Amino acid sequence: MPKKALPKDDFFNKMRELCIALTYDDVRLKTGRSRVVPDKVSTATRFSRNVMLKIPIVSAAMDTVTEYKLAIELAKLGGLGIIHRNLTPEEQAYHVARVKNHLNGLTGLIEKPICVREDDTLKDILYRKEKRQYPFDSFPVMDDKGRLVGILTGNDFGFWEEDSLGLIKVKQAMTTELRIAKQGTSLDHAYLLMKKMKKKHLPLVDDKGMLVGLYSFKDLKNIKSGKAAGYNLDKKGKLVVGAAIGVGEDAFERLKKLAAEHVDVVVIDTAHGDSEKVIETLKKIKKLYPKLDVVVGNVSEAESAERLMLAGADGVKVGQGPGAICTTRIIAGIGKPQVSAVYECSKIGDKYDVPICADGGLRFSGDITLAIGAGASSVMMGSLLAGTDEAPGDVVFKDGRSWKEFRGMGSLGAMEKSKAARERYGQTETGKSELIPEGVEALTPYKGALGLVVKQYVGGLKRGMGYVGAADIEELRAKADFIRLTNAGQSESHPHDVEILREAPNYSVGRR
Repeated sequence: MPKKALPKDDFFNKMRELCIALTYDDVRLKTGRSRVVPDKVSTATRFSRNVMLKIPIVSAAMDTVTEYKLAIELAKLGGLGIIHRNLTPEEQAYHVARVKNHLNGLTGLIEKPICVREDDTLKDILYRKEKRQYPFDSFPVMDDKGRLVGILTGNDFGFWEEDSLGLIKVKQAMTTELRIAKQGTSLDHAYLLMKKMKKKHLPLVDDKGMLVGLYSFKDLKNIKSGKAAGYNLDKKGKLVVGAAIGVGEDAFERLKKLAAEHVDVVVIDTAHGDSEKVIETLKKIKKLYPKLDVVVGNVSEAESAERLMLAGADGVKVGQGPGAICTTRIIAGIGKPQVSAVYECSKIGDKYDVPICADGGLRFSGDITLAIGAGASSVMMGSLLAGTDEAPGDVVFKDGRSWKEFRGMGSLGAMEKSKAARERYGQTETGKSELIPEGVEALTPYKGALGLVVKQYVGGLKRGMGYVGAADIEELRAKADFIRLTNAGQSESHPHDVEILREAPNYSVGRR
């Protein structure tokens, strides 16, 4: 980690002497001699002491941004999703479980497959599948002695009339001509068998015919093809996921359930992280769950970041008021422009080897490069990920364009709906008619598939790294130096004196 004097230090020291704090539109990075090919750079980094990322993108814990669908897809792209807490503890743990159970580990073997009984009805199975939202529709079938007797697939349901499903037993519908393999069959051997037999599932049984595991061809194909190489995985080959918690008893109620689902990191998610309750909660969590990484937010002052690190924080989120739907700076009159806040907090982070996450204020992919150049190890995105297919909410059509709902957790709607949102802004004792919103409810343009969107963000970052001559994230943090822009320089940076006929996928006039 950078600890010696860096090229950017002189720049920020001069700004501090002038009592000037800067944000993304105020600065640009200097270019330098480069031997770096952008497509060959490494974007691997850390979100916290022990939670790694393959791309430096983390999704915000917002109810219009991160639930399990987006968290799954973002982890498969190399990033990390933080499940929001405008859910009950049980619901939030369920979303974490969906992410952790999406893959079957590095071996591709499902060690404890979900089974059904031969005397169950098809209606029973469909009800159970809908209630628990299983992402699969094939089930090994067991007899009353627990022996494997068949397999029920999605195709088997389709041959029966819907109004008769409550009368049809699984044993009438299941496939009994099984292709099985012995316990201990390797991934490679299983893959060859399944290709030869053209079977999507391969049960493993012991000498007594008891089921001991199940291979899914889809999982094995991903592993064999190398497609999973870019996934952000834990040591067991499961997707990495985080979850937001608050302070006090609710935090520990959530933690108990989240830890049971093997959450990788929790974020104490508050508008002001440098507060007594946050620090008390942090210290207690580190005693009860010493192996669990805890990231704390949000702050914008170096002294605040240091207090959190000394209390045991494994990562610190920086950003008070820069978000697209946040009104904290206007309503409360507080907050530091984001680039200066990230720089000053990152100097403390380097001292204690604690990563900084720049949360909020990003509008273009170049802002990611600026945030990391200023000292962040990762960035947290809300508005830039909202509006994707995987984000919660429906697509609506307005003024000739498609949109999705996007709201701040300090918006009136979010706080009226959820105690967690009120707690985040210190208003748990405030009546609903007396709430003081620190955010707004809005529409954000529909963006399409998350994978295409993130590809543009990461691609812009890589281009910036190439211009600076940084082969990896740490080199970007170490080499980056800044210049200050005037208003004219900022205008010059955007397309000008033309009428744009077609917006590029990584640039929108509406974000200026």
